[in-house]
Amino acid sequence: MADIRNTFVGIKSPNPFWLASAPPTDKAYNVERAFKAGWGGVVWKTLGEEGPPVVNVNGPRYGAIWGADRRLLGFNNIELITDRDLYLNLREIKQVKMNWPDRAVVVSLMVPCEEESWKAILPLVEETGADGIELNLGCPHGMSERGMGSAVGQVPEYIEMLSRWCKQYTRMPVIIKLTPNITDIRHAARAAKRGGADAVSLINTINSITSVNLDTFSPEPTIDGKGSHGGYCGPAVKPIALHMVADIARDPETQGLPISGIGGITTWRDAAEFLALGAGNVQVCTAAMTYGFKVVQEMIEGLKDWMDRKGHATLDDVVGRATPNVTDWRYLNLNYVAKAHIDQDACIKCGRCHIACEDTSHQAITSMVDGVRHFEVMEEECVGCNLCVNVCPVENCITMQPLAAGTLDKRTGEPVSPVYANWTQHPNNPMAKVAAE
Repeated sequence: MADIRNTFVGIKSPNPFWLASAPPTDKAYNVERAFKAGWGGVVWKTLGEEGPPVVNVNGPRYGAIWGADRRLLGFNNIELITDRDLYLNLREIKQVKMNWPDRAVVVSLMVPCEEESWKAILPLVEETGADGIELNLGCPHGMSERGMGSAVGQVPEYIEMLSRWCKQYTRMPVIIKLTPNITDIRHAARAAKRGGADAVSLINTINSITSVNLDTFSPEPTIDGKGSHGGYCGPAVKPIALHMVADIARDPETQGLPISGIGGITTWRDAAEFLALGAGNVQVCTAAMTYGFKVVQEMIEGLKDWMDRKGHATLDDVVGRATPNVTDWRYLNLNYVAKAHIDQDACIKCGRCHIACEDTSHQAITSMVDGVRHFEVMEEECVGCNLCVNVCPVENCITMQPLAAGTLDKRTGEPVSPVYANWTQHPNNPMAKVAAE
C-alpha cells in the first residue's frame, strides 16, 4: 500500500490533505470532527489582532454557480476573518494540538501591515504549540478595503517585508498565502522567497460577482438590497490554480520553494494533479463545505489506489513529476499531428460533434453519408483541435490519434515529419528570420 504520509516545511501529517483556512476551521468543534474524519491537518480560520473582533454580515454570505445537475461548480464568499475572540481561538488551538499531536495545525493570521502588530501576535500563536503560521495575504473582500489581505498580497515589496518580520519574530515555519488577483503570480512568490518565507500557499479566492437578481437588480448574495464582490472558489477555479502553481514550480527564481496547492480540489485526482505540478501538499475548503468532512476518506483511498496501480511508493514519487512537461507555447512541437476518431459502436448519433465542428470550427465531421445519419471525421479537413472530444457526451467515443512519422497527413498532403520543430524555428516567425540573418 502506498505511503501517503506527508512532511511539509518540517510539519508532519498522516496524509497531504489539509483543510484550508475558512469557515470549516473556525473552531475546535469543527476541527476535532475533521480530524476524526481523517484530515491530515488544518489551517485555522484567520485570526486578527487583539481587540474587538471583526463583524460579519447577519445575512447571506455565499453565492454559487451550479451545473445543469445542480452540482456546485463555483462558490462566492463574502465572510471575513474570524469574528470570535482572539484568546478563545488561541485556547482552542492549544487544546486541539494537545489532543491531536500527529495532525498538522497551522494558524492563519491577518493583522495591520505594521511591524509591531506582527511582533505582538506571533508569540501568542507560538505559545499554543501550533506547527506553523500562514499569512493571509490573499483575502479579496472586506479586509482588503482596510489595507490587509490582497491589498498587501498585490504588492511584492509588502510580501517581502512581512515575510522578513515574521521570520525575525517567530521560530515557526512561515507560509505565505498568495492572491490570484495579480498579473503575474511569480513576482509575489519571488518576494516571499526573498523575505525568507518557508513556503507559499495558493490560490486564495478570486474577485467575483456570481450573479445578479433580476427582480431586485442586486448582486447575490444580497444584503438588504445591496451586494458586494466576494471571493470565488470551488471546482471552477482549479485550472487557474494549477496554472499558478506550475508557474511558481518551474520558475528558476523560486525553484525549490515549497508550495501548498489550493483551488477547487474535490477528488483524489484533483489532488494528484496539484502534487504532480509541484505542490507538496493540498488544502481543501469548498468540497468539505459541499459534501462534509468525510469527503477526505474518498480522497485518501483514491490517491492510495492510484499510486498503487502506478507503482508510486511515496508522495515523493509524484510531487513535481509533471513540472518538466509544462512549457511555453513557443516550444510546442509544430510537427506533431493528431486526428480525431469516432468509435461508431459507441456513437449515439446525437450530432453534437458535427454541430460544434460545422458551426464553430473546421467543417471536418460529416452528418449524413449515403443518405443515412452518420458522423465521421474527414481527415483531409481535421486540424486535430479536439473540440469534438470535449463536447461529446459519451466518454471515449471520440479520441485523438497521433499520426506516426512518415504517415501522410491528408489535410496538408505532406508526410508527418519526424523532426521536432517549434515556433522559434518556424519560417513564418519574423523573430526567427531576424535570428537567422
